[in-house]
Amino acid sequence: MSEVNNHIFDTIDRQNADRSASTRRQLVKGTAAAMGSLGILGYATSAASAKVDTNPANSIENIAAVAATAEVLATIVNTVGVEKLGSKMDPVTRRNVATAAQEEKLHYELLTSSAVGGKEVTKTIYVPNSIFASVDNLLTALVVGDQVFINAYLLGTTVFARQGTLTGSKFARYAAEIMATEAVHRALALQSLGRLGNDRAYARFTTREDAPGLPTTGRGGFFKIGDAVTALEELGFGFGKPHPSIPGTAYEYDAVAARTPKDRDVNTLSIA
Repeated sequence: MSEVNNHIFDTIDRQNADRSASTRRQLVKGTAAAMGSLGILGYATSAASAKVDTNPANSIENIAAVAATAEVLATIVNTVGVEKLGSKMDPVTRRNVATAAQEEKLHYELLTSSAVGGKEVTKTIYVPNSIFASVDNLLTALVVGDQVFINAYLLGTTVFARQGTLTGSKFARYAAEIMATEAVHRALALQSLGRLGNDRAYARFTTREDAPGLPTTGRGGFFKIGDAVTALEELGFGFGKPHPSIPGTAYEYDAVAARTPKDRDVNTLSIA
């Protein structure tokens, strides 16, 4: 029986301490049966602790490192995007991009905190010059980039949950909470492009990109966390070094994050 199962059944036993031992056993058996019928028991057992992919790159450490590096990139792109193009944006779009920068910075700080222990691969990001050439270019890059982040956090949610431990379930929840915010960022960027922002019944994981007119339209998602880096490199980003063929400018996270805007209306600034 996994740590998760033990915790659930111990809680049931403790909350019904005033009942007879026989009654408590029946409650535990009933809960186990219900969990099994829903597929939850198998989800939480050690048998389900296999990785999404047998590739050892899908480790908690690697997922946390890629996620932290992605948040470095996102903080930079959103912050610099507002600085360079804010005067050309409508007020709602400008505020949404600025608050996205603030939220990505908070994500980075969580991922690299002692609560998670992630470590970014680099704080130097080469951003393609074309992204800051127009508001539409920036927004399109945000739509595509946020989808990469959504895929990565859904992968993380799956890997962490399959650990079958309380720590794994906690990390899975962290990933899900961040993924939900990245989905909002994607939707708002689409809407600012004059397109339907609310275009998904489900957040896209590894299925093909059906949203039309994007650089990634028709492509599938990924099962290996390293493919998130590949997807971002294909957009022209460089991690610690310039892209070999797409002109870009280097930005340092610490310098940019020091001037990332703060909006007083942004709430839920920490995670439970």
